Amino acid sequence: MARTAFVTGATGFVGLNLVEELIDQGWDVIAMHRSQSDISPLQRYPQIERVCGDVTDSRTLKGLVPRHVDCVFHVAGNTSLWSRSHAEQIKVNVRGTRNMVRASLESGAKRFVHTSSVVAYGLHGGIVTEDTPTRGSAAPVNYIRSKALAEREVHKGIANGLQAVMINPSNILGRYDTANWSRMFRLIQQGRLPGVPAGGGSFCHAREVARAHVAAAERGAVAQNYLLGGAQSSYLGLARDVSRVMGLRRRFYPLHPRLMHGYAKLEEVFAPLFRREPEITAETVVLLSQNIYCSSRKAQNELGYKPQQMDAMLKDCYDWMLTAGLLKKAPR
Repeated sequence: MARTAFVTGATGFVGLNLVEELIDQGWDVIAMHRSQSDISPLQRYPQIERVCGDVTDSRTLKGLVPRHVDCVFHVAGNTSLWSRSHAEQIKVNVRGTRNMVRASLESGAKRFVHTSSVVAYGLHGGIVTEDTPTRGSAAPVNYIRSKALAEREVHKGIANGLQAVMINPSNILGRYDTANWSRMFRLIQQGRLPGVPAGGGSFCHAREVARAHVAAAERGAVAQNYLLGGAQSSYLGLARDVSRVMGLRRRFYPLHPRLMHGYAKLEEVFAPLFRREPEITAETVVLLSQNIYCSSRKAQNELGYKPQQMDAMLKDCYDWMLTAGLLKKAPR
């Protein structure tokens, strides 16, 4: 019999990759979206059921999750690193997770897979593993705090019988990215990225992240976290790799965090005057000045997770951005 998945955040970067993977693996998919979401990407899949709901409004979730659904994939989240988004971010990431945990318990969902992040563990030196003490709730970046607090909500659900598993991706690269690392592609093409913070991190492929979610629903251990890493790079090295994949010749330099912070502050002041979000924020500088690397050994052994090469991930993202009209191919 076909299994049924209920997916929040289905119109987002990870959500679209997950919906695609679930369909490929023969799942029936119920994709939840907000009333104001652009659902055109989902319309390519006539076989899925679309439902309207908002994780921040528990009233819209009443009766929305089917009884005894095989798995609720809670992917919806706010990844902003702008201080103006702090209140909304806590509302989405923390209260939204609390609401989905309650809705899943009420429906008797057989599984609950929560999309977290490596940063939920906080800012550590060295390689983060699932045994690393979590201290994200005390981090100086609101996004990190919100992801750590969201995991607390999942653990409260587990204490009440929720069969939950947590997936902690590192930096994700791949198709359907419109607002994360795709920004680096656009800034480099526009010649607007002269310098890069001195940090670095692990990187994972969006398709493999989606596959790990499905594997977690099928055989992940309840109450466990699974870190998804792979290729490791400094952000300076990443900028050079992105430039090369796009066929451009750009020079990049490591910039001191103070200089980057000053530029970010100017962006935060002037970007709203042009009715756009800042390309870089003070919290972006803080986060990208850190080295956040993780081990994927547990996910590889238990979920069959497969890390990918950096060039393959960057090319996948770049090719999709070209197809989507988000970039123009560089002249040869």
